[in-house]
Amino acid sequence: MILVWLIVILMAGGVLAWISGKVNRALSRWIALASVLAVFGMTLYLWLSNPIPAPGSAWLIQFNQPWIPQWGISISLALDGLSLILLLLTFFLGLLSVLISWREIQSKVAFFHFNLLWVLAGITGVFLTMDLFLFYFFWEVMLIPMYFLIGIWGHENRRYAAFKFFLFTQASGLLMLLAILGLYFIHGNQTGLYTFSYFELLNTTLAPEAARLLMFGFLAAFLVKLPVVPFHSWLPDAHSQAPTAGSVILAGLLLKTGAYGLLRFVLPLFPTATVEFAPWAMLLGVVGILYGAMLAFSQTDLKRLVAYTSVSHMGFVILGVFSFNEWALQGVVMQMITHGLSTGALFIIAGFLYERLHTRDIRQMGGFWSTAPKMGIIALVFVMASLGLPGLGNFIAEFLTLVGSWQANNWLTVFATIGIVLATIYSLRIMQKIFLEEYKLKQTLPDLNAREMLIAIPMVVLIFWLGLYPQPFLDTTRPSVQEQLQAYTGSDKEREPIARAEESTEELSSEKAEDAKPASTLQISKSPNPLISKSSNLKP
Repeated sequence: MILVWLIVILMAGGVLAWISGKVNRALSRWIALASVLAVFGMTLYLWLSNPIPAPGSAWLIQFNQPWIPQWGISISLALDGLSLILLLLTFFLGLLSVLISWREIQSKVAFFHFNLLWVLAGITGVFLTMDLFLFYFFWEVMLIPMYFLIGIWGHENRRYAAFKFFLFTQASGLLMLLAILGLYFIHGNQTGLYTFSYFELLNTTLAPEAARLLMFGFLAAFLVKLPVVPFHSWLPDAHSQAPTAGSVILAGLLLKTGAYGLLRFVLPLFPTATVEFAPWAMLLGVVGILYGAMLAFSQTDLKRLVAYTSVSHMGFVILGVFSFNEWALQGVVMQMITHGLSTGALFIIAGFLYERLHTRDIRQMGGFWSTAPKMGIIALVFVMASLGLPGLGNFIAEFLTLVGSWQANNWLTVFATIGIVLATIYSLRIMQKIFLEEYKLKQTLPDLNAREMLIAIPMVVLIFWLGLYPQPFLDTTRPSVQEQLQAYTGSDKEREPIARAEESTEELSSEKAEDAKPASTLQISKSPNPLISKSSNLKP
């Protein structure tokens, strides 16, 4: 029941914050802060009480309640290590978003906090729901409040950015809905049981053509949300025009729902189709890494610059997801966490600068280290994290991803590594243009105040923790990662009869032998009980 409360508290808190704004504008801020703090405390308690999932199962808590049984729709929620870590990230960044907005948002304050809490509720639902109909519902719940956050409290071109964000995500989401319905009817025709249950649909047998079409329906939504080049053009506009809290939630959380969807739905539901698509997906990831890095270097708008770094970093996610091994998937999970912190922090620094300067143009900045050393030191930590400096969390994420992708494709890994070199260039440019060079202002730039330090210091601590001691996070998510891989790996007992069968068929024609070769390196299997996780043979 605690999983339901995580969503209910945020939704109820949003409504209460909106209503209370008619009485006292400041009250809505405190209600929003209390709501997010409550769910963060509950999730932290779950992590501390269950730091490592029980052996033999990836799932910590499950809740299932029939909703519309005649259509096979239920309120099905489940928590495993992957969703637990992502929920901690969600509520931590949600807390910071409320604190960031304390002074920045001065108009329609109550409605702002209503939308902020409902975006968080939608993200929470996406990370928890195991019913595909309910998953689509929460996918849309994220969309509408974010549209308002950009369109009402954004900057000069906010309406254009909000419409572009809405059209891209809504159109791709509708394609995913069609794929969900297709999977629903195919499963119903095969078994006579029409259901949206994730665990039931895992056992659906799909023809190759149907699997490809359905997979591309899911991919449309997830690749746009990540975003992957060439479906990325909505992101720089949305980031640059959104308020600071909106940019933090976009970069730190909404992009992660796309990566989560790939891990949770695409890999387990369509194992054969994803193997076929993997080389192209990895190529798209590498293109995104290089393209995003080059465009980031050419930007003069600080928020657009950071937005293009997100395009580059999310390329590592695609590269790792389609490498199909535990090293790479652990790197993907770490990338989701560390990118949410480091890039979210850079957007927060951009917000602090905009509050003081009322510009995002880095050509009008320079020499701020001498007048705002606290801001300079904190910005340096996250710039170094963005370029992958050892000792900080992003290095662990990219190292694991590249080690895993090397096992899948050597050349693409080499080109992806070049992206890290380019990241060094654009990251150092941020420090040079903003905090070094010549001081161009007539007035002194104020340094970080107590509230801003309260926001920044926990992020610094976390990024060092992830870089120096990531083991608690890796241990928490490992059973979930192994479960996502079980469609691609079999136990040693399954491999032995396959090997013996190959030996006994040596006299077959060379053409048939060639056709059989992929089966010797990649076993596609479905577990009869998706709740029981088999151990992976791919151990780092």
